[in-house]
Amino acid sequence: MTYGFDNDKYLKIQSEHIKERIAQFGNKLYLELGGKLFDDHHASRVLPGFQPDIKLQMLSQLQDSAEIVIVISAKDIEKNKVRQDLGITYDMDVLRLRGEFQKRGFMVGSVVITHYNGQMSADAFRRRLERLGITTYYHYTIEGYPNNVGLIASDEGFGHNDYIETTRPLVIVTAPGPGSGKMAVCLSQLYNEHKRGIEAGYAKFETFPVWSLPLKHPVNIAYEAATADLNDVNMIDPFHLEAYGKTAINYNRDIEIFPVLNALFEGIYGENPYKSPTDMGVNMVGFCISDDEVCCTASKNEIIRRYYTALNQLAQGNGSDNEVNKIALLMKQAKIDTSFRRCVQAAKDRAESSGKPCSAIELSDGTIITAESGDLLGPSAALLLNTLKHLAGIDHSIKLIPQQMIEPIQHTKINYLRSHNPRLHTDEVLVALSVLSTRDENCRRALECLPALEGCQAHSTVMLGEVDHKIFKKLRVGLTCEPVRKK
Repeated sequence: MTYGFDNDKYLKIQSEHIKERIAQFGNKLYLELGGKLFDDHHASRVLPGFQPDIKLQMLSQLQDSAEIVIVISAKDIEKNKVRQDLGITYDMDVLRLRGEFQKRGFMVGSVVITHYNGQMSADAFRRRLERLGITTYYHYTIEGYPNNVGLIASDEGFGHNDYIETTRPLVIVTAPGPGSGKMAVCLSQLYNEHKRGIEAGYAKFETFPVWSLPLKHPVNIAYEAATADLNDVNMIDPFHLEAYGKTAINYNRDIEIFPVLNALFEGIYGENPYKSPTDMGVNMVGFCISDDEVCCTASKNEIIRRYYTALNQLAQGNGSDNEVNKIALLMKQAKIDTSFRRCVQAAKDRAESSGKPCSAIELSDGTIITAESGDLLGPSAALLLNTLKHLAGIDHSIKLIPQQMIEPIQHTKINYLRSHNPRLHTDEVLVALSVLSTRDENCRRALECLPALEGCQAHSTVMLGEVDHKIFKKLRVGLTCEPVRKK
């Protein structure tokens, strides 16, 4: 994997910057955590070298004085919104996050269900949480949010929300994904803390968009692609430009809510310590890019990956034309099309010549490996074997898994497991290689090459099954598929 991001530098300067912000508000600080606290795979894809749990490493230094509040939107509960990188619904991820935080020594104080207006699914989830002993609060939909400042900053607005009981000076507010209402939870708490005589502060720790990079930098465009379903739009921060005469990048929801934040701070402190939405942030990620070209290439691949994901969801009846069209427009802004991913064109070329479902992968050195579907192996399984043989220096003519071993597996799939597809999937190929590796040197060498697949880009000319998607995710391979069902 080729790196374009200095993780050690980020760990140092980001942690120092957060500590400075905490010191600015001595009594109580609500730190809105945008993105993922751990498992931040989007950041690791667009910034190769970024460790998915680096933010957790930083905040673990403060865990004795911190507690975590997890936020989930009632809208996301109602529509069973899925976290795409893990394949689980947001409500399930709340429980997973709580367990992961506690396992790492963090105190999880409560869960807040936002955008609540009586949804039965939200009520059912709250009952489930309370049976598990998890304190749960409701924050309600406020008419005219975020523009009706007078209503929002009143007892009928934020004052109508449940007051979240917290016990520690640093409250980290996080969520399974964007659009959950984290900022509104923080602002609501500022209002309600003030009513109780407590002066609390607020800061925002969000990786994207990167305020110090240009508006149309591929890293920032990739963030728009990742949030296309939310209609987030990256913008030049007009408040920052007016206050400092400098260009900084933020996104529409933060810019829209800034007048509310400004009115709240003026009501609490007499003045707002922040002159712009960008001022609220503590993000230093843009200063830790060590190779801009590597990050640009990775981000362009991510934009295309998001495009294919949206196309696949649409083909399965779960997506929308608007999301597909928005990402297509973002691709034009980045001056790319799907052929930018070399593996896409390579897979299509082989499919055209063979007339079969095909796949291709681009390795870290630029080598392209292709494969096609056969009687024994699907296109992804065949690709995995071809790639491992190449990396291990094994001649392509050598069969790592003998046919007499594949056929009994196929017999079991068809006759006992009632599968309609006799071809082996990637997980079955890896299990077979593992069994054979105890006595076959080539199989052992092939398996040892699996870590070299991290960061590689792959494409299939047909939609792959859930099992294959999960295997490629675990191998950290960026996979895309044409929105074509296997015949």
